[in-house]
Amino acid sequence: MIALGLEGSANKLGVGLIRHSPGAPAEILSNIRHTYISPPGEGFLPKDTAKHHRAWVVTLVKRALKESGTKIADIDCICYTKGPGMGAPLQSVAVAARCLSLMWNKPVVGVNHCIGHIEMGREITGADNPVVLYVSGGNTQVIAYAEQRYRIFGEALDVAVGNCLDRFARTLQISNDPAPGYNIEQMAKQGKVLLDLPYAVKGMDCSFSGILATMEQLASQLLTRKPKPLVDSDGNEVTKEDLCFTLQETVFSMLVEITERAMAHVGSSQVLIVGGVGCNERLQEMMGLMARDRGGSVYATDERFCIDNGIMIAHAGLLAYGTGYTTPFEETTCTQRFRTDQVHVNWRA
Repeated sequence: MIALGLEGSANKLGVGLIRHSPGAPAEILSNIRHTYISPPGEGFLPKDTAKHHRAWVVTLVKRALKESGTKIADIDCICYTKGPGMGAPLQSVAVAARCLSLMWNKPVVGVNHCIGHIEMGREITGADNPVVLYVSGGNTQVIAYAEQRYRIFGEALDVAVGNCLDRFARTLQISNDPAPGYNIEQMAKQGKVLLDLPYAVKGMDCSFSGILATMEQLASQLLTRKPKPLVDSDGNEVTKEDLCFTLQETVFSMLVEITERAMAHVGSSQVLIVGGVGCNERLQEMMGLMARDRGGSVYATDERFCIDNGIMIAHAGLLAYGTGYTTPFEETTCTQRFRTDQVHVNWRA
């Protein structure tokens, strides 16, 4: 079976084609992505992002078909991101999926964005039954599988970790090209000073709003030098790189802590990191140190599959389609708050 996947829950528009064959690994036929990049110091507005998706979706679908050599007649279903995500971009992709369904006379499968990340991560890395740390611009969750549901053991109580990084990047006027989180990661490698920040872990949950407020205050002081230049406790002047280093070390320590607690609770020795922030090499390194101390291992993918992409939607959609599931056409809508644990994962035992 072959599926076409459309992803557009945020500023990345992805189109992917995947083939599932009995007894064989999934075959990626094409995986194309185009990103809406806003100017430095600005976030991406829903209306502008939706306009970008509408302008590019036809081009990307054509490119995916041509690149893969796939004919329309070969496609079994059209899969699209139903949620969670930003409303206007989600609607643009849903409209595109409905149009293709009507033109090509193909069934539609609405996919949970988070489930797409998890199933693609499992497929690429070969992780069997891991604790999943899902970290992105809109979501921060610690997840484990039980009884045909992905259960959420802990999550961010306010802003997601990716959103925290993005908003800090805007305060420091860090470029959004190719991504603010990536640029923070590169700057953090040059940082040496570790400042004290609020550390808000509450059981299995965490909070980033206090950290973000503190970092924005420090960044403002650094940029304006008011009321005085920003220095550490030893009197050394603090740089932008030091702030990036401090932010990463603090928020990633929190994520490692709640992930380790989940591993102990469910008795797992595997951690799978998914979502756009999962590309961060420092996060992978810190998680690896923790996992090795527990005799476990960490699984992660590169930017082709960590960052939002169409192939993960095609893969998760085809797993559901293989069980006989399709989304009735009148229900091919969007749900901005589509919880991970709302999905019946009946393709797993």
